[in-house]
Amino acid sequence: MEYIILGVVLLVAVFVITYRHSSGEKTYKFVSKNTDNILVKYNKYSFKEVRKKIKELGQDYTKKQYLIQITLFAAGSAVVTYLYFYNLIISIFYSFIAISFVPYLAYLRCKRLYSEFIFEQIQVYTTNVIMEFATTQAFVKALEGVYESGVLEEPVSSDLKLMIDMAYDNGTVDESIQFFNNKYPYYIVKNTHQLFLQITNEGSKNSSDALENMSQDIDMLVEAVYRDRIDRATFHKKFIRFGIILYLMVMLVQFLLSPESYIELLNTNPTVQLLLHLIIVVNTYFLLNGEKFYNENVGAE
Repeated sequence: MEYIILGVVLLVAVFVITYRHSSGEKTYKFVSKNTDNILVKYNKYSFKEVRKKIKELGQDYTKKQYLIQITLFAAGSAVVTYLYFYNLIISIFYSFIAISFVPYLAYLRCKRLYSEFIFEQIQVYTTNVIMEFATTQAFVKALEGVYESGVLEEPVSSDLKLMIDMAYDNGTVDESIQFFNNKYPYYIVKNTHQLFLQITNEGSKNSSDALENMSQDIDMLVEAVYRDRIDRATFHKKFIRFGIILYLMVMLVQFLLSPESYIELLNTNPTVQLLLHLIIVVNTYFLLNGEKFYNENVGAE
């Protein structure tokens, strides 16, 4: 019976590892492929700046929310690990480990929210510059119109002002465009700037069609990004739900024998304990990787 139980535990461990790898890899690979075709990664600011902006936007967790999260992590890990090992010391140890992940998860969440905010600002920038350019037919004048309208927030607003100053200082927009493209390496920024340069250099008298097409491309891109956000949020909920279920799958082993026999097996066979620890570590690793992917490689990047 002992070898049968050991085999079942091993089977559960293999299932958890295989499921987390195959399911997460296939689904996230699909999302990642489509996301990479839309926009490039944005990560130009320190976390201190990111956290400050998130607080300004009123999207940072309150102390109460952090306390609730810490309580849930500690209690959840304690209950799960106690059902695994029936050992209070081990449960307390895992509870402290779970709590230690709270700052990291908050960091990932702030980066995601900031990335989404920057993308929204870039959307506003490109759309408004196109509208201003359609009226002025001058790129710098269009930039000034957008800046003076006050539709942009920091830090994009300051970067736009620097872009305008550079254009006047250099007598050309080339360095300004390169600066903004490097600061915000989004496809919509590069494509919009390229269109303006082309119209300016070729001296096109009728650029309305090109500007209209560019506006439509931006609208389609933005729609795809927001749709991707919704799809990813839906998958994220399912990912977390299945992750929690997989933590509890080892409980199937306890249905094969009484709790007393299960505890005796834990105390007499170190291999079983090692496999149980492996299940927890592997499942936690894939959960954290999933959280990292969801918060960093989002459709707004």
